[in-house]
Amino acid sequence: MRGKRTRFMFVVSLSVIIFTLAVVSVATTDESRAAKSARAMRAAPPSISQNATIVDVDWTVLRSGSNGWQCRPGGTPGDTHPECDDGVWVRLMKALDSKSDFKTDRIGIAYMFQGEPNGNNVDPFDTEPDPGEVWVQEGPHLMMIVLPDPKMLEGISDDPHNGGPYVMWKGTPYAHIMIPIAPRKKEKVR
Repeated sequence: MRGKRTRFMFVVSLSVIIFTLAVVSVATTDESRAAKSARAMRAAPPSISQNATIVDVDWTVLRSGSNGWQCRPGGTPGDTHPECDDGVWVRLMKALDSKSDFKTDRIGIAYMFQGEPNGNNVDPFDTEPDPGEVWVQEGPHLMMIVLPDPKMLEGISDDPHNGGPYVMWKGTPYAHIMIPIAPRKKEKVR
């Protein structure tokens, strides 16, 4: 009798543990989704982000919007620097993700009020700093695509340390103007 009772208690205990883990897993997923959405909305002014479509880093829609903007909680898994993009920027970001060509016939605008991760100012696909390269971790900023005419970028510095707007990824299909709107929290230059 004692063996049956012990076995019964073991089965009940195991069932409770499995049920608890399932509930915690679901709650964590919901909280994570809510946290991602909240972080994504901090990328731009509320007048834009409150009605924007919120997408995850893999472009899965977390919340549908109505104003043509898309906000993400970061650019890659683990990145906590949110971004809100108009339709042109969404196309540019998807082209970057697939390493495909990008062309546009109109200006594109993106917001990154929480700054961005450390990045190479010349090569959008470089992931490891090497001596002599220019890397920057920009603070809060706007970004603007003015292509298709690269001549529109002439006369704008590509030095991220010049104290004002600069061109990032000059000479690539992904070239754009970075417009800092607040100081950087810390410098990471290599």
